[in-house]
Amino acid sequence: MCNFVFIYLNMKKPLILVTNDDGITAPGLRTLIHVMNKLGEVVVVAPDSPQSGMGHAITISDTLYSKKEKIDDGPQTEYSISGTPADCVKFAIREILERKPDLCVSGINHGANSSINVIYSGTMSAAIEAGIEGIKSIGFSLLDYSWDADFEPCKDYIEKISHNVLNQKKSNLILNVNFPSKIKQFKGIKICRQAKGYWQDTYDKRTSPLGKEYYWLTGSFINQDNSEETDEWALEKGYVSVVPISYDMTSHGDLDELKKWKFN
Repeated sequence: MCNFVFIYLNMKKPLILVTNDDGITAPGLRTLIHVMNKLGEVVVVAPDSPQSGMGHAITISDTLYSKKEKIDDGPQTEYSISGTPADCVKFAIREILERKPDLCVSGINHGANSSINVIYSGTMSAAIEAGIEGIKSIGFSLLDYSWDADFEPCKDYIEKISHNVLNQKKSNLILNVNFPSKIKQFKGIKICRQAKGYWQDTYDKRTSPLGKEYYWLTGSFINQDNSEETDEWALEKGYVSVVPISYDMTSHGDLDELKKWKFN
């Protein structure tokens, strides 16, 4: 009887898919795995090398390789994939998992994914891909690009937010969660909208020792939005920002105007 109860309880544990864009050995991912092990059965499918800024790219003209891994202690099952974060989610669902996950979490990203950064983010693209598949998902990011960033203050918030998402009925709920940097105690959680902003890009032109010119992309973020309802405002004030995300990119506000156009 005891054995039956134990097996039954295990079957009821949520299945959680964990991925990222910084690579399977990234400290942010290892922290996220540790938290998710408290909430359910964890399967990790992450890139075998950093894939930052890949957006929603998928591999269509090259081969994919998968390798079972054991990076550190814990009950999780881990795989590395020679592809993008979106590849990881697709591959996990089609080739690795025996059933659809109850939750997909991506991160913890080393760096911000607030405002327009969500468009370029591999972290958020993995979460969005899960949402497209009808899986509740969350992308977590810390505004600190350092490999040695302190993720400890994020843990309790990650657990609480994930627990809430697991309890929601909406199957394709997607959240973009960002944590302020270098703060030992956050002020709390703010439910926000994405701030309007853009990157003012520049290219740093250099010359190699062989005389060949090359370029490094650089630039600065321009925040065009001073509203207290935005993720940028919340992060600047020391709050954890939570933004619901949709993969429907239709500009619904422009539909009525376009219907008035004369095409004949």
